[in-house]
Amino acid sequence: MPPCCASSRRSCRRRSSRGATGTEPSVASIGIFDSGVGGLSVWREIAFLLPDVDLIYFADQGYCPYGPRTLPDIRQRVEKVARFLLAQEIELLVVACNTASAAALSHLRGLFDLPIVGMEPALKPAVEKTNSGKVAVMATPATFQGEPFGRLMARFAHGVQVFVQPCPGLVEQVEQGDLDGPVTQRLLHRYLDGLPAQGVDELVLGCTHYPFLRPAIEAVVGAGVQVIDPAPAVARQARRLWERLETKPLTSSVPQRRFYTTGPAERLRQQLWQLLGPKAAHQANVQTASLHE
Repeated sequence: MPPCCASSRRSCRRRSSRGATGTEPSVASIGIFDSGVGGLSVWREIAFLLPDVDLIYFADQGYCPYGPRTLPDIRQRVEKVARFLLAQEIELLVVACNTASAAALSHLRGLFDLPIVGMEPALKPAVEKTNSGKVAVMATPATFQGEPFGRLMARFAHGVQVFVQPCPGLVEQVEQGDLDGPVTQRLLHRYLDGLPAQGVDELVLGCTHYPFLRPAIEAVVGAGVQVIDPAPAVARQARRLWERLETKPLTSSVPQRRFYTTGPAERLRQQLWQLLGPKAAHQANVQTASLHE
């Protein structure tokens, strides 16, 4: 399917709720994407809050992980993914990837005329909740390199000490389905062992892959450290924007659950089973996608 594009700065606008013939209404959907399966932690929250809405999920597994790549490379790739989803006539776009949000969220909002929800580390609630005055953020290296994190620190990190912990390798472990194996455990201990001793009492999950590691993370940091997952708040924002759409989109009697991947489709099917459970996996329509180069 060709990408949605035009020559103006607003190179793709939200399509109307009419079908291809111009006479029949079409069912609108929400597009959600990540470099891999991490965004499924956001997908499941949105599916819970908006159970009757069609959801289209894009896992860019052929290009995963985004974290080690340069910000211009990530920005270019994310634009291609967004264009693919816009061609599916989505009404709302959720960038369910902290790295992509840090690198490209402003870029996407400058290009496309539809509501876009992005991810950012939940620093504000961590600062509000801390008793020790020490909080930590774990994320990919690229998340910390983007300008949005610097603005987040300048806005909220007043009167507290913020420990920034890059965690290379964890995304790959989740993609491989290793949520608590020896390699994952070694990485978690390497990155997190020192935090409780330094007085950290709030730990922000700054990557959408990390909620799938939450039990293992909590076992490492102990009961004295509260782990914060931003996915529920992002889903609530998506619901607010969906409900504010000027032309109320139609919803289907049986919501569609479409999944696209730039990797092997069978691999994503297995990951859906592991991460979302058998019911979600059975309902999923999984297809392989290729992006226009």
